[in-house]
Order: sequence, then structure tokens, then C-alpha cells
Amino acid sequence: MKTVAAGYFKARCLKIMDQVRSTREPVTITKKGKPVAKLVPADGQPEEVFGCLKGEIEIVGDILSPLIPPEDWEALR
Repeated sequence: MKTVAAGYFKARCLKIMDQVRSTREPVTITKKGKPVAKLVPADGQPEEVFGCLKGEIEIVGDILSPLIPPEDWEALR
């Protein structure tokens, strides 16, 4: 992990942020030699909408059958 002084970080903040984004390597920011903050890459958004919740949702029951039985469809009209 890379370490930079606060003054150096202040002067080159945008460049360091771009490096963290591209290399995905965190940077520790120090003040008087002691760590005070850590700049880490942000979690990216899923590139694909389909499959982004895989493993997060569990389908329980029959999702294909209608909620209302076909014999009651005429009563709805």
C-alpha cells in the first residue's frame, strides 16, 4: 500500500485519485508521519442490469401462475 504525506496529497489530490481508480491500490495519507486517512477505490456499479442481484434474491413459490384462478377472470370484467 502506498503512503503519502498530507501536503503531497493536497497538492496532487486529483492525480492520486485517478491512480487509485486505475490501479485499485489504496493510498494511506499521513500527517506528521502518522496515518490519518485511507483513500480506497469506490465499488463500481454493475455493468449489466441482468444478473446483478444473483445470489441476493431467492424466489419462493410459483411465479408463473396467475394470482387469480382462470375461472374468476370473467368476474373481473
